[in-house]
Amino acid sequence: MAPIINAQGLSKRYGLAPLFEDISFTVSEGERIGLIGPNGSGKSTLLEILFGRVKPDHGGVAIRKGAKVSFVEQISRFAPETTCRSVIVGALERAGVPESECSFRAEEALSRAGFADFETHAAALSGGWRKRLAIVEGLVQEPDILLLDEPTNHLDLEGIKWLESLLEDAEFACVVVSHDRYFLENVANDMVELDRAYQEGFLRVKGKYSIFLEAKEAHLHAQGNRQDALANRVHTEIEWLRRGPKARATKSKSRIDKAHKMIGELADLNARSRTVTAKIDFSASNRQTKQLVVLDGVGYSIGGRSLFKGIDFTVTSGMRVGLVGPNGSGKTTLLRLLRGEIEPTAGTVRKADSLKTVYFDQNRELDPNLTLRRALAPDSDSVIYQDRITHVASWAARFLFNAEDLNRPVGRLSGGERARVLVAQLMLQPADVLLLDEPTNDLDIPTLEILEENLLEYRGALVLITHDRYMLDRVSTIVFGLDGLGNTERFADYSQWDAWQNAQNAGNVAELTTAKKPPATRAEIPSGVTKNKLTHTEAREFVSIEKQMAKAEQALINRRAALEDREIASDASRLQIAFAEMEAAQKTVDNLYERWSELERRKS
Repeated sequence: MAPIINAQGLSKRYGLAPLFEDISFTVSEGERIGLIGPNGSGKSTLLEILFGRVKPDHGGVAIRKGAKVSFVEQISRFAPETTCRSVIVGALERAGVPESECSFRAEEALSRAGFADFETHAAALSGGWRKRLAIVEGLVQEPDILLLDEPTNHLDLEGIKWLESLLEDAEFACVVVSHDRYFLENVANDMVELDRAYQEGFLRVKGKYSIFLEAKEAHLHAQGNRQDALANRVHTEIEWLRRGPKARATKSKSRIDKAHKMIGELADLNARSRTVTAKIDFSASNRQTKQLVVLDGVGYSIGGRSLFKGIDFTVTSGMRVGLVGPNGSGKTTLLRLLRGEIEPTAGTVRKADSLKTVYFDQNRELDPNLTLRRALAPDSDSVIYQDRITHVASWAARFLFNAEDLNRPVGRLSGGERARVLVAQLMLQPADVLLLDEPTNDLDIPTLEILEENLLEYRGALVLITHDRYMLDRVSTIVFGLDGLGNTERFADYSQWDAWQNAQNAGNVAELTTAKKPPATRAEIPSGVTKNKLTHTEAREFVSIEKQMAKAEQALINRRAALEDREIASDASRLQIAFAEMEAAQKTVDNLYERWSELERRKS
């Protein structure tokens, strides 16, 4: 395949330590490159260099003449007053699409991505829908290469599957930074890992993520063998050098030079092969009680809509529950019920006496002006962890921070570094039940693996919401699914849930079709009723009405999901407005189906 981007000798440094040095590679037609590496290895910076937003300290990037590059950033930001339509229209205009075509093409692109209300303000969308909008904004410019920085971070499982299918069928090349291992396995046909452990600063392997892991193991094994052999040879040469000037005089100068070169190479290998990982260990309270939380006929409704009903479930010590479901199905609400933050609208939630519950909130914010020192140890220069006093510098080192980082404001930390701070705060609280709401966002793969290991060893109970399907399958002993229609079910693993959800969706479509179609067939229409043929205008309306129905149904789903939003639910006036909007959306759906039935009858 012909190369589109050719990067040669790229180096970039922020502060004293370089992110990467002298990196060279190409991106060719048809390549879907998964870019991984530890936090701080420079993945996002490399994408920005390829896009042209950041200049390398050394080296250069050559892009094929006429090639278009689109970049979807990790955090999707839009101006306050821009609507979904105006965002996409603006992208089309920048791509040179004639103004007369922009509005129609924007609607078409938004519809395919699942948007129903094109006039919604982009800044008001949830994180997942903002990410979808940003991806559509990049796609409509018809790029030759699409650069994606952590696109799955805010997408739900349905959104991730949508993106996977989109990339699998794409004609453009793409470079995607992601720590979602199933996503990489399903999408990438080429893998690149940035890591100074490799002699060239990166390792590139043709194939999907599982093939990369095998090649990486072989590479590091060979590097380890080389390191051992070199260490033995260096030991021999050092002994020779120590014999004194008389012995060395009989030897050639070239051997002395070669000995020094081997010593330098060994030092470099030792430095590169030294791995540092975060030390994560959650503290269980060692409670002997088996039953921790009992849900008896639990249901929860908001604004007249039932999120779930009739849940009979017991959380026991050692249980690890993966909680899954589409956006708006009530996953976070169920965690809040388990925590005791809200009460069910039906049934009861009974807890063991003096139950200790720790909650990781995906939306929890860190004060950007707070120093890392105070974020990790709010009251002094030490913390109490597992009944032992630990200095804040040692505590920071567990999470890959050094002493110089302690005075850095939290606002200057990367997303992955802030995630590690939140995990550090969580670990200081002994718990009978851990409630984790999307703890994996921004964590790199090595840290994810450490987190998984410790969740597997945790002796208390765990209820986990995550879009990381690999972690879900590895950690969960049971998967509890919410379908967004009030129904719940339990499964052995994610694949069972996925099959059930697909069956549920197929059943709902069949029921909806049966319910909305006119009851009378052509033969059953009374003879006294005149069957008027459609006018030209009505015929055009009939052609477009199914698309309008699909949009209206998606708008109804979005309005129902808005009722679960925590900020809206806690504000009576906003909740009333949201409920009125949902009723209006329902009325629009009903009217469209009624009109469709009338046109269908007259057409036949």
